[in-house]
Amino acid sequence: MRKYFIYLVIGFLPVFSFGQVEKQTNEGGFVFPDSLKSLIPVSKQSLLRDVDVIFNSRMAYNSNFLDGSHTLSDFNVNQLRFELKGKIHDKVYFRFRNRYTREPVPGNLDNISRAVDLAFLRIDLSPRTNFSFGKLCADWGGYEFDFNPIDILTYNDVIENADNFLVGAGISHTLADGKNSFSFQALNSRTKTYEEQYGASAPPNIVPSEYPLALVANWRGSFFDGKFETTYSYSFFNEAKGAHMNYFALGNKFKAKNFVLYYDFQYSDEGLDRLGIVSSIISSQYPYAAQDALYVENWVRAEYLVAPKINLLLTVMNSNHSWKDNPDPNGSSKLSTSYGLIPTIQYMPFKDMNIKFYVAYTARKYDYTNYAENAFGAKDYTTGLLGFGFIAPLLVL
Repeated sequence: MRKYFIYLVIGFLPVFSFGQVEKQTNEGGFVFPDSLKSLIPVSKQSLLRDVDVIFNSRMAYNSNFLDGSHTLSDFNVNQLRFELKGKIHDKVYFRFRNRYTREPVPGNLDNISRAVDLAFLRIDLSPRTNFSFGKLCADWGGYEFDFNPIDILTYNDVIENADNFLVGAGISHTLADGKNSFSFQALNSRTKTYEEQYGASAPPNIVPSEYPLALVANWRGSFFDGKFETTYSYSFFNEAKGAHMNYFALGNKFKAKNFVLYYDFQYSDEGLDRLGIVSSIISSQYPYAAQDALYVENWVRAEYLVAPKINLLLTVMNSNHSWKDNPDPNGSSKLSTSYGLIPTIQYMPFKDMNIKFYVAYTARKYDYTNYAENAFGAKDYTTGLLGFGFIAPLLVL
């Protein structure tokens, strides 16, 4: 009913009249139009029934800690992403999402602001097959990236440092059983050109590729009446000549009555360090982007609805950062490991509106190997973030 009321208001607002109108003056001297025209033509107003306007929001009062010492407390708009999506034809859909918490700098490879997450059309080729073109969400696989960004308080290292929204095209097909779907995407491998991405840190022996593309294949499955679900993917990045990236993401989801458990495994083997974590560790001694970097991650999230309005969450994660060109005399390629622990309590006061008030503490530890400490001057440290706030995909239309 709320939508239809909004449509009625839009249709009859006289202050947004267009076209020439004859004016009449009543006895009090007030001027009013003889006829009114809506800003949105009546023939177009029916389209609004299939359009959603959403403000994806997360705002909080945050207290930050470094090595156990308090550094700063402030109010923060952690996430604000404006989203517009809907159907403009029986077989044509669109989706646009813009992030207001990122600087709107256009990528010089794809010519679109990095603040724009999504801007694409989807065309249904058949009831079970669709084609998408534009700036897409890369179908990496894994449930950490499948969540709405407002629901992830802190990402693990791979997704946090990757380009996750890329321009390209994709096709998806769902099998007749409705339990398995497959997708394939061909995307730009990054938002910037090779020269802008790496700059002076580009290794002198590496030649940029003339076809900087990423190929992404994904399988989603559902088993045991939906109690167990998967989203697995493999991605190949043609970053530079002789320097490719192979990325695997294996997402698993188990559902019981009031309990959900997620487990993601991610493996990123990078001929040229795309994420930049290894490169940052060795930068004091090696001025170029690392070659043959390897990232291996685990991510677990458990949710338990203890009462209709109270949800308990616990996220546990770790990420291993290795440099296979590492000249460690002990033969180990690992440079560091990061750990994360995020206990969270959510309170959901409204049955008919998805607003969650939360309190959470994000604890991170960064542990460097003896070789990384001795050769590159790295030092272990911890961070903490205590947040009180709310999470809401605010559907305003």
